[in-house]
Amino acid sequence: MPSTHSSFADELHAEARAYLERNGDDRYANAETALKATVLAILTGALFVLSLHAMGAIAFIGGFLAFSVSAVLLSMNVSHDAAHGALFRSRALNATVARLVTLPLGIEPVYWRVRHIRYHHPNANIEHCDLDTEANAFLRQTPFQPWYPRFRFQQYYWPVIAALSMSYIAWVYDWSDRLGRTPLANDRPLPGLGGWLCFVGSKLAHLALCLAIPLYIAGPTAGYGAVIAGYLLGQMVASGILLTMILGTHWADTRFYDVSDGAPLPHTREAHIFLTCCDWAPRLRLLGGLMGGLNLHLTHHLFPTYSHRHYPALAAIVERLAARHGLPYRCLSYGALLGAQYRFLKSMGARPETLTA
Repeated sequence: MPSTHSSFADELHAEARAYLERNGDDRYANAETALKATVLAILTGALFVLSLHAMGAIAFIGGFLAFSVSAVLLSMNVSHDAAHGALFRSRALNATVARLVTLPLGIEPVYWRVRHIRYHHPNANIEHCDLDTEANAFLRQTPFQPWYPRFRFQQYYWPVIAALSMSYIAWVYDWSDRLGRTPLANDRPLPGLGGWLCFVGSKLAHLALCLAIPLYIAGPTAGYGAVIAGYLLGQMVASGILLTMILGTHWADTRFYDVSDGAPLPHTREAHIFLTCCDWAPRLRLLGGLMGGLNLHLTHHLFPTYSHRHYPALAAIVERLAARHGLPYRCLSYGALLGAQYRFLKSMGARPETLTA
């Protein structure tokens, strides 16, 4: 874990507080973000109902894909802030809303929150500490991980991994967490019988909402195969959208660290964020709002407990102060992000020199 904060951090947070005070504001969501979430929730519900009454396989699949896209946009705008306590002041309300909006995605929000806040945020790109970059059989994400010949092609097949990641989290990671086979066993989220009921109940509710109800209502007219195809494609599209927004922010010309020897990192917590993350900006500013601010990922890491509505203003503060303190702030175009992501995956997939003999 990176060492203590710096003078940059003191100045940064002082300016952030001054920004809030000037505007008579707080760090939580406001009426505008609530309206955006409400519109997305209504749109998600309407698309779901329309897909159930679609006549024919193509109409159902198209409608269900639209529902899945709307559902993931709703989750991006709500569940991320809720996980960080940046949506409402009430912890219980944040947890309830997060559970509701992640229901179409099938992910257990409590486990995701622990993984994200307890392991990823303080340990980004640190081997064995950041669970988002832990070694796996599909992608080689750090220079410290084992290499397999298939990784030579990972710069080409990574979109498939992105499309399958959400389902993998829901049905592999979540169950591994639940059964105590991951580091989350030390955190004991959702303990006891109540935890089991909540966990299993949410999984069953997801299957009922996204599969059983469509099979019962739309199956006879659209075809049962079309309903199953719509569900699978919907999960893949939603996952692909989510992952392609954020994967590159920790891959694009960033650094990776291994502290297995117990030696401290040679920089502060804030400097670590600049070295392991970046922001990116879409061409259309409106898209940043639709993505729940996930594109301003470096800014989010510096201000995780602020609602995403503040990120554009905070990013301007970050850029100005970073230049003054000699920190490498970067805000890329999406094309540049994808290019850097391609180069990173290709370099990680290349056969290491130690294995060429």
